[in-house]
Amino acid sequence: MNPSEVQQGIPADAMRRLQGLQPGQPGTLFTSDLSVNEFLLVREAGFRPLGLVLGSSIYHVGFQIGRWGKNMELEQLSGAMYHARELAMARMEAEADQLGADGIVAVRLEVEFRDFGDNIAEFIAIGTAVKAEEPGQWRNNKNQPFTSDLSGQDFWTLIRAGYAPLGLVMGTCVYHIAHRRLGSVLGSMGQNVEIPEFTQALYDARELAMARMQAEGQQLHAEGIVGVELNHLHHRWGSHTMEFFAVGTAVRPLRPDHVIDRPQMVISLDK
Repeated sequence: MNPSEVQQGIPADAMRRLQGLQPGQPGTLFTSDLSVNEFLLVREAGFRPLGLVLGSSIYHVGFQIGRWGKNMELEQLSGAMYHARELAMARMEAEADQLGADGIVAVRLEVEFRDFGDNIAEFIAIGTAVKAEEPGQWRNNKNQPFTSDLSGQDFWTLIRAGYAPLGLVMGTCVYHIAHRRLGSVLGSMGQNVEIPEFTQALYDARELAMARMQAEGQQLHAEGIVGVELNHLHHRWGSHTMEFFAVGTAVRPLRPDHVIDRPQMVISLDK
C-alpha cells in the first residue's frame, strides 16, 4: 500500500479482498461483524449482508495551546479530528460502493493514538455493507450508500416503522477549559457551590458539537437524527482539553405521507 493508492481510493490489497466478495460469483461468502441476532434481523428487514467494509486514516493531529485562564475552542484540533474521521468514513463508503451496496449498518468509529510519533492517531470506520432484496431508493441525496451506527435490532425497528437511514452524522469540538485562579479556588474551598466557568465551558463545547451534527443532518435533508450519543474524550491533551463528539443516524420517512401506526392501548384492571 503506497500513499498514492490510499489518497486516490481503495488500496490494492482491499480491492483484492472486495473482489472475492462480489455477489453472484461461485463460492462467494459474505463477512460481517453483526451478531447472529443482528444478522437475522437485518435479513428480516429485507437486506442481505455483502461484506465487512472499512476505512482507515493515520493522521498527525496538530498542536495548539489554549490560553491558561480562558474557555476557548481549539479550532485547529477540532478540524483535524473531524477531517481524519471523514477520510476514514469516505474510504469505508468507497468499499461499500465497490460492492454495489445500498448501505452500511452497525458502523463503528474508533480512534487510537499510536506510538509512531507525537500526536499520531489511527482513525477507523468499520461496518457491514448491505443490499436491499427489493429494488428501492435507499441511497442518500448525495448518491452514496447510507451509513448507520444503529444496532441490527434498532435498524430492523426503524425499517418496520417506515423510516430509512440516510447517513451517520457527526459533530466535534476540541475545547480548552480555563484553569481557575487561586482566589477562586480558595474562595470555594469546603463549600457546596457551582463553578460557573466550568459549567459554561462544558455547555458551550457540547452545543458546538451538537449544532455541527445537526447541520450535517440538514445537508442530507433528514427529518431527524436518532440514536444520538454525546461523548467526551480526553485523548492525550491533558485534563483541561478534551474532545466533545456528537454522533447519530439521520433518518427520513420512506413515503412523504407516512404516519406511524399507533396500536391501541389495552388497559386491564385486576380485581
